[in-house]
Amino acid sequence: MTSPLAFLYVRRRRLPLAGAFFTPGNLTGAALLHALAALCADVACWPARSQRRNSRSLARVLGILAILFDSLKEPFAPSPSSPFPPRFPPSAVLCLRELYIFVYRTKLLLEYCSQSSRLWLLMRSPQISGYFHDLSQELATLLEVLPVDDLRLAADVREQIELLRRQCRRSKLCLDPNEEDLRQKIHSFLGEFETMKAPDPVDLRNTFFDRLGIRDARACRMEIEFLEEQIFNQEEDLDPSIISGVIALTRYCRFSLFGFQEMEVARPFSDQGKISRKRLLSQGSSVSQTIPKDFCCPISLDLMEDPVVVSTGQTYDRSSITQWIEDGHRTCPNSGQTLSNNRLIPNRALRSLISQWCAAYGIPHETPDGADASAESIVAACTSKAATEANRATARILVQQLSVGSQESKAVAARELRLLAKTGKQNRSFIAEAGAIPLLFRLFRSTNLMAQQNAVTAILNISIHDGNKSLIMEEEGCLRLIVNVLRHGLTGEARENAAATLFSLSAVHDFKKTIVDEEGAVVGLANLLMQGSQRGKKDAVMALFNLSTHPDTWSRMLDLGAVSALLEALKDEGVAEEALGALALLMRQPVVAQAVGSEDAAIASLLEMMRRGTPKRKENAVAALQEMCQRGGLPVRQKVARTPMLGGLIQTIVFTGTKRARRKAALLARMCQGCDSPAAMACSSSRGSSFRSGDASVSMSRAVRVPVL
Repeated sequence: MTSPLAFLYVRRRRLPLAGAFFTPGNLTGAALLHALAALCADVACWPARSQRRNSRSLARVLGILAILFDSLKEPFAPSPSSPFPPRFPPSAVLCLRELYIFVYRTKLLLEYCSQSSRLWLLMRSPQISGYFHDLSQELATLLEVLPVDDLRLAADVREQIELLRRQCRRSKLCLDPNEEDLRQKIHSFLGEFETMKAPDPVDLRNTFFDRLGIRDARACRMEIEFLEEQIFNQEEDLDPSIISGVIALTRYCRFSLFGFQEMEVARPFSDQGKISRKRLLSQGSSVSQTIPKDFCCPISLDLMEDPVVVSTGQTYDRSSITQWIEDGHRTCPNSGQTLSNNRLIPNRALRSLISQWCAAYGIPHETPDGADASAESIVAACTSKAATEANRATARILVQQLSVGSQESKAVAARELRLLAKTGKQNRSFIAEAGAIPLLFRLFRSTNLMAQQNAVTAILNISIHDGNKSLIMEEEGCLRLIVNVLRHGLTGEARENAAATLFSLSAVHDFKKTIVDEEGAVVGLANLLMQGSQRGKKDAVMALFNLSTHPDTWSRMLDLGAVSALLEALKDEGVAEEALGALALLMRQPVVAQAVGSEDAAIASLLEMMRRGTPKRKENAVAALQEMCQRGGLPVRQKVARTPMLGGLIQTIVFTGTKRARRKAALLARMCQGCDSPAAMACSSSRGSSFRSGDASVSMSRAVRVPVL
């Protein structure tokens, strides 16, 4: 199993020479010289994936500096706390402290070159060569002011320092001709794709396999993941459209050069194996001993679900820092600095690493709502023509494998189509054009749980493109297979994404009744709403809301248990608002209004929703209650009117609610006016207001969640 340290090792690096650096204040005398010598030894351990000529030159420099530091340590007493001897002038001490910063910056640059992907380093080769040259110039300045004469160095050491000083003074920017040639080669491949021509496979293999050292599918995947992080973070100076082209080229090479040799398809979390992270981490297991510290929130000390960066640069879990700020604190918990603002910036790189680590150790970890859409918008905005054509060529390879490949190859192809369809309208369009839809549906019956899960998620992602919805619905038996996965899917994620697919397809009005009439569709959504995970409930309630907007489905949804499930969902803070929106629409059917109005518990739940929650939740609650009284008849109206708390709630909403909520509250009060009810007072207070009746629209978000997996 992958070590957690491996995820820290591949963490995205910031620009290595950006920011301010300081020598620790507690380093003086022998301690400073020992720290310098140790730092030099540490830096020498970092192998570089590129910039080998510059890296070797820098390593030689550090070797000479290490000799200098060792020579200066000799007169000191054994104690590391020994101060500088009198022969050390203040200028020498200052130079040594500046040399500490130089060696530290050198370490950061070499770490950057050893931990970054080969293609990323290659595309940024001129800028990185500039970093090496900057360090050389910085060292030349330091050696110019170093008082060598006052340090009483041995003759051989002094000679080496003088030679190093002259070399640094004469150093020039060094661009590796081989890397420049490789960089131009990558650009030429992208140029060929722009002309809709696939590069020569022999040329691709020579470049990737022999010259870049990317020799298998796993290496390709690691390159792709690293490059995608650079697009998400948008902090580098390389054109994102070029990065997207290189990602697409690498993905194409992965399958055109290495086929489907990599059969690693991560196992999902079984429903029986799902336990809360806090419970898992509190059990003292071996996992809890190896959680990377950077993955834990400094406030809660728990694994972060949604890491965000505050104005001081510190990272916290969103829920923890939000609670901290809401409690009135105006300082950063970690640093104690005053927060200049309350803005929270998502830390996508860290969130991705946490998700990978959790997957490796079988720990449940859900992606926050909205994160996927944000990532998609970033990637889609960076798409180039070369990337589009390379992805189109890759899609053809994957679809062919779905048709004729082995069962394991088909599972991998489904996973890759799922990822390819995750971003961009064009990708979703040409995947469907390549004939992927009927082949993916075949995998819905697969006994391979990952093949089924990836297939249904790929269909979900493809369905987001409006032009593909009809292709999916017209495929014979497709709806029956989606419903079958919804009810009997092999994994929880497969069932959730089947519900999300129904939500996506139900955005087309003509498909709503067809979906409701499909045996098991509404029952499956209702069961998921009552028993699913939080994400599954969200998918189910949004699908039910979409279906409830068609008048011909109202009676069927009551008969199939959707109304009961929606009423039960009012107890769940995460889906209550959406459930109320669907109920407000379903109440327009008299039989539904009468059925709900006959239950005291249902009326109490709606009143409770009017009392607390967000303005939108209160608005939907009063709308549902008003529709129920209007359509349910006099008995329902009288029952509601006799509720003691109704009058006060109506008055509160009339004065503080949204425009639509105030209108609905006034209508409700007028209907209760003749029922000898506590609402009469509220009615009289709102009689002077002019409210337009008949507005029963419900404002709901219709953005489909695209899984990032």
